[in-house]
Amino acid sequence: MSNSNVIEMRNITKIFNSFKANDNINLDLKKGEIHALLGENGAGKSTLMNILSGLLEPTSGQIFINGEPVTLDGPKSANDYGIGMVHQHFMLIDAFTVTENIILGSETTNGGRLDIATAEEEIKQLSDTYQLDIDPKAKVQDISVGMQQRVEILKTLYRGSEILIFDEPTAVLTPQEIDELMNILRSLAKEGKAIILITHKLDEIKAVADRCTIIRRGKSIETVPVADVTSQQLANMMVGEEVSFKQDKAPAHIGQTIISMKDLNVKENRGVLAVKDFSLDLKAGEIVGLAGIDGNGQSELVQALAGLRSVESGTITFNEQDVTNAKPRQLTEAGLAHIPEDRQKYGSILEMSVTENLSLPTYYRKPNSKGGILQKETMRQKAEEMIHNFDVRTTSVDNTMGSLSGGNQQKVIIARELDRDADFIIAAQPTRGLDVGAIANIHKRLIAERDKGKAVLLISFELDEILNLSDRIAVIHDGSVAGILTPEETNKEELGLLMAGSSRRKAAEESHMKGAERSE
Repeated sequence: MSNSNVIEMRNITKIFNSFKANDNINLDLKKGEIHALLGENGAGKSTLMNILSGLLEPTSGQIFINGEPVTLDGPKSANDYGIGMVHQHFMLIDAFTVTENIILGSETTNGGRLDIATAEEEIKQLSDTYQLDIDPKAKVQDISVGMQQRVEILKTLYRGSEILIFDEPTAVLTPQEIDELMNILRSLAKEGKAIILITHKLDEIKAVADRCTIIRRGKSIETVPVADVTSQQLANMMVGEEVSFKQDKAPAHIGQTIISMKDLNVKENRGVLAVKDFSLDLKAGEIVGLAGIDGNGQSELVQALAGLRSVESGTITFNEQDVTNAKPRQLTEAGLAHIPEDRQKYGSILEMSVTENLSLPTYYRKPNSKGGILQKETMRQKAEEMIHNFDVRTTSVDNTMGSLSGGNQQKVIIARELDRDADFIIAAQPTRGLDVGAIANIHKRLIAERDKGKAVLLISFELDEILNLSDRIAVIHDGSVAGILTPEETNKEELGLLMAGSSRRKAAEESHMKGAERSE
């Protein structure tokens, strides 16, 4: 790591109307450094990085690159200075191929014609170099969320950026994929690239970051060498008070079967079976965690359960009623709550207000509607109550959903779904992009729903989350159940091996051997 600063952000302030998102923030970045940016949801991290990447202009303050003052008047300007950003919410066009998305704005031409073949070969080589396993010819709409994240990373690498900003890059990655990405970040830093890493995952900061700047409510609190602080100290600085990582829960009181999936077969977008003869029951009063590597059928299973994708064969029974291929509203009326993995594509309408988004499942029912007329003040009062209960950071429930930070958008969706007292709750990546304080709050609420006799299906790439919250864990591999375990009888190593396709017996043996090696 160099001693000289490649980036200096001095006294950066950004005001939206009367809201001060960034308040006199200072940040510097050195060549070959991985600098973590830590803060609660809505603290102003993404706003600050959007300024550095040219997407926003600061209200006041100055940016210096290699000691020279610069004006970044757009993303192209930032790119020209060697700044590239991997955004938390993907900047991809679904109908385009991976290659078309990556080269957009940096097209390769041959004799004035677009040279897709050459670009595909370059992207394939880059993908192989960093072990990202991306098919350059695949359409973005046909690949998983995890793969889309990799495309965003490739897009930045393809442009040859020397200053890389990663905004929650591991939010949808599995533990194995996260380890691979951390290795990539280390190798990029060794090559001399300067990296800013926005993440809520303290173990990632401890694993790869050199320094960490903590932002709280729009102000930079402190910059510390990561080696000199503990994860607990970082969490406490971020929130401003003591944070508890472990959620206590009473033993489960299991009731009758709420949801039953029998021999389900579901196809993905290309017509290939993604869910294969999948069978699983969930009972009242339990949380069942579904653990699996991204792309093994979880998304298609959740969409089938929520009425968003057709079931080819098999049955779904909900409270003893056959709901196979039922419509989303029928399922909602029957008592289903759905926290989707993609909060923007399936969970919200960004152009609508927070109030309207909170009312989406119930706008047509009393008290939100009377005689076919929306009771807007009633809806607004309910929205005020919900954003208070779930600590959604916004200046007004009349603000659009798109004006909120990603974490606060997630809180709105969770508030909406958990407020409805549903019998069956699908929680797909429920804490994606949330800070440690918000994660702890959501975990408490999911446990409270379970204790009220609800059935909760938790889909998460965070194995700590799966192990901490679940009463039972179902591992999915290649669209089928690879094993059902309890948290007390397994560990992350065994789960990871099962997720990768090992048999239960082999996974247990290998996990035991690794544990013995560590103890020696």
